[in-house]
Amino acid sequence: MGATSIWHWIVVGLIVVLLFGRGKISEMMGDVAKGIKAFKKGMSEDEAQAAQAPAANEQPRVIEHQATQTTAPEATQNANKAS
Repeated sequence: MGATSIWHWIVVGLIVVLLFGRGKISEMMGDVAKGIKAFKKGMSEDEAQAAQAPAANEQPRVIEHQATQTTAPEATQNANKAS
């Protein structure tokens, strides 16, 4: 019998049920479902807050940048030698 045999999985399932009992398994699955629901709720709340964040700011920030022209020291030395 291989690991993918149906009888193998039936025996494993019966052993799990005997060890944990039907009540424990259903409790664990209920807890997992509650955890998944809480996670989804938290994710939707985060998305809602992220969507509202830009609307809350009245004016977006503007960063002004003025470029300055700089010359390399070699260029100024060459210009001085040429004159």
